Amino acid sequence: MRERIEPGVVAGGWWEKLEDGRVRCDLCPRRCTLHAGQRGFCFVRQEREGAIVLTSYGQGSGLCVDPIEKKPLSHFHPGTSVLSFGTIGCNLGCKFCQNWDISKTREMERAHEHATPEQVATLARELGCRSVAFTYNDPVTWAEYAIDSAHAARELGVATVAVTAGYVDPSAREQFFGAMDAANVDLKAFTEDFYKRVCAARLAPVLETIEWLHRETNVWLELTTLLIPGHNDSDAEIEQLASWVLDRLGPDVPLHFTAFHPDFRMEDVPPTPPETLRRARARAKSLGLHHVYTGNVRDEEGSMTLCASCGARLITRDGYHVREYTLDARGACPSCGAVLAGRFDAKPRGFVQRRRVSLLQ
Repeated sequence: MRERIEPGVVAGGWWEKLEDGRVRCDLCPRRCTLHAGQRGFCFVRQEREGAIVLTSYGQGSGLCVDPIEKKPLSHFHPGTSVLSFGTIGCNLGCKFCQNWDISKTREMERAHEHATPEQVATLARELGCRSVAFTYNDPVTWAEYAIDSAHAARELGVATVAVTAGYVDPSAREQFFGAMDAANVDLKAFTEDFYKRVCAARLAPVLETIEWLHRETNVWLELTTLLIPGHNDSDAEIEQLASWVLDRLGPDVPLHFTAFHPDFRMEDVPPTPPETLRRARARAKSLGLHHVYTGNVRDEEGSMTLCASCGARLITRDGYHVREYTLDARGACPSCGAVLAGRFDAKPRGFVQRRRVSLLQ
């Protein structure tokens, strides 16, 4: 049982007391060193009485039933529902954040849903969700709450998904991802300059986490890159990113290129043209990646799942909704018998219409 200090506050993990009296948080590569009462960059982890506490435990910023394709995950139980929820705070400083009202807030009142891990898991099962996703703000920052909720979900037969930037310290990632069945890692760009200038972070730890996830765990992995005009959408960078995925992860890890819309501190940047996404997808596939998708735009071809062996249509989507599904529980192609990489059911359970939900209903 997790030690509760007061409502919403629990003893945190992954920290070390320094000789000068400060406490260092070792959860993510920032390794914030905190004086008495000081909060870390993420805001939700705080020094109290010589230790680290998490101050957002059980504090939800909203719950929503989504299609799993919205996370985005295209090879993890396609056509099923996922219960999405998050808290507040984040350990990155992305200028383009599209959930900035919760990730950058310093007001605990934004976390208006109070839910125990058991309540989250039970709600997911009652709503017919195949999985629960820790999303909206990065679950690494509230790892204790995410891990406990994941364990509770698994006990009820509900799968677990982390939607994350992958900015986690090696000392914490085994315990965090050990509670997850799938992860979509948001690979923001493929240059250190972008990460430093736009995200106040570093690229190298993210790449290390992605490679570790693929090689050392059974977590189903997909990647997403939001293409921002003039910042990370050049042909050269797209080719470098896709080549790295092919070389380090292989051709079967799905890669999603998604469209940016002006938000937060980048409202002066135009939206991503659909043609940019199509061009990026075509280039990545030409380099040898089997499963490349486009997102945040209506693009039937860019949302379709094809057999990597014979090219047959396996899953046809209309937006986030599955229109045609031909796989069996093994994920085998009905035309040639090749098994598609991913996690599949004999048939989709069916997506329940997207809607916000509340534990108070």
